[in-house]
Amino acid sequence: MTAVSADAPSPLAAPAKAARPAHRPSLVRRLVVLHAVLSFVVLLGGGFALSTFFSQQAIDRFDDDLSEDVDNLVAGASVDDQGQVDAPPLTDERSARAYSGKYWELATPAASGGVEAIRGATSRSLMDQSTIPGPPSGAGVLGAHPGKTIFYDGPGPLNQPLRIAAEEVRLTGAPQPVIFMVAEDRTPINGNIRTFESAIGLALAVLLVMLIGGVVLQVRVGLRPLFRLRGEVAAVRTGKTDRVVGDYPAELEPLASELNALVAHNQEVVERQRTHVGNLAHALKTPLAVMAAEAQATPGPLAEVVSQQSDVMRQQVDHHLRRARASARQQGGGERTEVAPLLEELALTLERIFQDKGVEVDWRCPDDLFFHGERQDLLELAGNVMENACKWCKGRVRVDASTLARDVMQITVEDDGPGLAAEDRGEVLQRGARLDENAPGSGLGLSIVDELAKAYGGSLTLGDAWLGGLKVSLTLPRSEA
Repeated sequence: MTAVSADAPSPLAAPAKAARPAHRPSLVRRLVVLHAVLSFVVLLGGGFALSTFFSQQAIDRFDDDLSEDVDNLVAGASVDDQGQVDAPPLTDERSARAYSGKYWELATPAASGGVEAIRGATSRSLMDQSTIPGPPSGAGVLGAHPGKTIFYDGPGPLNQPLRIAAEEVRLTGAPQPVIFMVAEDRTPINGNIRTFESAIGLALAVLLVMLIGGVVLQVRVGLRPLFRLRGEVAAVRTGKTDRVVGDYPAELEPLASELNALVAHNQEVVERQRTHVGNLAHALKTPLAVMAAEAQATPGPLAEVVSQQSDVMRQQVDHHLRRARASARQQGGGERTEVAPLLEELALTLERIFQDKGVEVDWRCPDDLFFHGERQDLLELAGNVMENACKWCKGRVRVDASTLARDVMQITVEDDGPGLAAEDRGEVLQRGARLDENAPGSGLGLSIVDELAKAYGGSLTLGDAWLGGLKVSLTLPRSEA
């Protein structure tokens, strides 16, 4: 007999794949992302507030020192008899070094709206080549607030950033208001601000990572009972257990109880269906048996018709009862059968039955492979196929059972017999079809297997075997170990 692979995809795998959406939302991901976004927004706002507060405090301290220098200049300034303003040098020795970053200057309001330096009333650090820039809005802002120190930024002699303090004062004997200006290079304070911002940014980033890691751990630990409940429900579905037995928190205990009630209800419905199926079988088979017996007791054309039709009716009853039983077992979901011991039992039995032919059944199956269904059904499925292979083989039969997917298994049976032409393979799956009338049997074996496999949502395919004969592939539901 010859083995072929199925052209169509497995009916078990296809629906599961089609029913699974490409992207399904995750409760854990949702909680983690929401917490991460909120934490990022809060830390970003906190970091900005801290940076702004630190910068303002640093600048305020800087301005206080400049304001004190302006007050010292104003206190030490004098006006001579010619109206010339003299000011003592600042005690800060940096104002005496060229371009040191510490500068002072006395000026008067200019007609253009700016300021005009008073000759000889500047710090030596300006080297008489540069002046301190006036307020960006002009000297008018100083005249509008006489005696008040105004702070602003401007470029220095070497284009370094300066922090400038300016104040307009009217001195007795001076023909015009005098503007006292003190400036200092703010590069060090800018560096301190950047260092603080970098440090706070790094600290907040580390804190954000720790917060996200903490919430991931918290969610995982907090939702662990839910994950455990999912595992127990899967165990019930695959037949490992018949009810949810875990001890769950108060929030999940009602759900576990409802699930147990649902499982019990489903099992009750399945048992009721099985009872109805059994009652129907007895109700129909007894009249059919009586009709067949009466037909055999009274030979004739009518009896032959009655006998043939009662046989057809019996086959139809068996067919639909078998599908009903398999469907009920699938709905129950609590049965699973270990495959390896069953194949070993079948192989030993068939080798004894066909010992006159010297048949050898070479079977292979992983120890952790389980059929999601009843043992009797798997015995009928695998037994019919293996018996058919032993019947037609020359002496060798090979059986391989394997996992195709998480919930799909396959049993492949090959023999070294004459095989089967491709055009005849569809016919042998019809009920009662026999290509060789001289061979023993009713012609129901493979058709029964095909019907029962479809009742379980599986399939049966025929093809060419590596051994030279027929290859029969059974795709069936698998239960996890």
